[in-house]
Amino acid sequence: MYSQDEEETQSTAEDGAHWISVSDLMAALMMVFLLLSVIFMVIVQKESQKIKEVAELYIDLRENLYQDLLKEFEKDLPRWGAELKKDLSLQFYNTDILFEVGSAELKSSFKLILQDFFPRYTKIITSDAYRNEIAEVRIEGHTSSDWTNAVNEDEAYINNMRLSQARTRSTLAYLLSLQAVFNQKIWLLDHVTANGLSSSKLILDTQGQEDSERSRRVEFRLRTDADARIRAILERGT
Repeated sequence: MYSQDEEETQSTAEDGAHWISVSDLMAALMMVFLLLSVIFMVIVQKESQKIKEVAELYIDLRENLYQDLLKEFEKDLPRWGAELKKDLSLQFYNTDILFEVGSAELKSSFKLILQDFFPRYTKIITSDAYRNEIAEVRIEGHTSSDWTNAVNEDEAYINNMRLSQARTRSTLAYLLSLQAVFNQKIWLLDHVTANGLSSSKLILDTQGQEDSERSRRVEFRLRTDADARIRAILERGT
């Protein structure tokens, strides 16, 4: 039989042992949490570094592609009524040579330009340096916000959408018919799209007003594969 003092001493010892076990468990859990935090930070740093490397790679690629396109077309752009942008869009904005008002049929003058332009353009973007880095070649049709006899802005926008879509389709159909790009037909069918955008992306003048003439344009816009590669890195990390 234990005396009351002995029972209290034993109870205190057992309580102490219990709290020691709990504190050891909490310390172990804290160490596990810290370890997981460190691992997570290392993973995040590695993924961030990969994303940075991909971004830097594609910045260099876009600059090289821009310079190659500029070198090829710099002398032709003024007579075509065209402009090459740093975002890799090449804009044809001389409406006098593109289409008749309200028509989706290419003028003969635009066909001649495309015969000269597109095979050379295709040769560059399908070269070994770029063909696997380009996700899409967008042919974009743009209009002004005007539409004769439209009852309101919505009707004008819809009519211009229909027209811009028809123009990009007729442009694409003509380009694919060119014998000079026949050898790259499979690649072109996989990458070239026709996109009518109506008046959604107007060109504004220096006063912030719509420049109707320059808004009526056809653009060739390149989209690189950088977004897809960054998305793949992020998905692998989740």
